[in-house]
Amino acid sequence: MNKLIVFLLGFVALNAGANELFAKADLPAGKALHEKNCIACHASSYGGDGSAIYTRDFAKVTNAKGLITQVRNCNTNLGLKWFEDEELNVAAHLNQTYYKFEK
Repeated sequence: MNKLIVFLLGFVALNAGANELFAKADLPAGKALHEKNCIACHASSYGGDGSAIYTRDFAKVTNAKGLITQVRNCNTNLGLKWFEDEELNVAAHLNQTYYKFEK
């Protein structure tokens, strides 16, 4: 039963607009998680501070839903064990800093 609830909450979150998705996000917490867990990996792949991964011409992420999905993929692949709210916090920080998605 709990897995169904988590799935449904995730489905609802992925079908909302960026403003709705990120409205209650904790941006400082997202920034801290990003700095602790993401920057070193991205810097090793893209050089410098690693922000080129977010600003490259052929970006994989093209909307807020895709951004959350990508953060979730990184969380899963790296075994970070973030909760959904932490994923949303990081996605909201990235959206505010780099992407600026509204929908």
